[in-house]
Amino acid sequence: MTVRRFGVLATTGTVDGVPVQRGPRERRAAQGAGPGRVRDLRGPGTADPRRLRFTEGDIVVVSGLPGGGKSTLIKRAAAEGGSIDSQDTRERWEQRMPAALPYAVYRPLVRAAHYWGLWRSLRSGTSVVVHDCGTQSWVRGLLAASARRRGRALHLLLLDSSAEEALAGQAARGRRVSAYAFARHRGAVARLLRDAEAGLAPAGCASVTLLDRRSASAVTRIAFHP
Repeated sequence: MTVRRFGVLATTGTVDGVPVQRGPRERRAAQGAGPGRVRDLRGPGTADPRRLRFTEGDIVVVSGLPGGGKSTLIKRAAAEGGSIDSQDTRERWEQRMPAALPYAVYRPLVRAAHYWGLWRSLRSGTSVVVHDCGTQSWVRGLLAASARRRGRALHLLLLDSSAEEALAGQAARGRRVSAYAFARHRGAVARLLRDAEAGLAPAGCASVTLLDRRSASAVTRIAFHP
């Protein structure tokens, strides 16, 4: 059972000073099945937290399928804090480039700019919410190392959307990924979900929170507190 007060979910052990009760998956993680704490907020009957609360200085990485709602969640819930979204970087470059120029031509520049911005944010030591597609495990490794250096934790928010929902999201934003890239994303996200459902957090992650489209749409703020 997840303890919920005033719509706030704490992922660091307490909600307003009250110890969080652990569900079956969390108990398995605590018994050594995984290195972190897993919370499953998917499906009917689960609490819909309005705020996800973390410790100041922590790093939160948001993963899921392309078109599955990562950028939407970050723009809505992380507007007051630092956020690094690769889609924002891409959109800024698209505005500067000729419309006829294929994205593939300048994609390496977009990625370099995204990771440069991420590095600067991590170096500052501030709390940050990072958009991650889930296919690059080395990115989570770097984020985990950065969190350890600052004496803080890395947390994963994993959006569980169906392929149909993700494709509809891509169509709505007018930008589709290739079938090959989408298949890679589906494989990477499926592995993350399978491990989380078994009570296992990815290496370096202190916690995993599973969200479906319903519960993700209820989140209005990702907050960091001392």
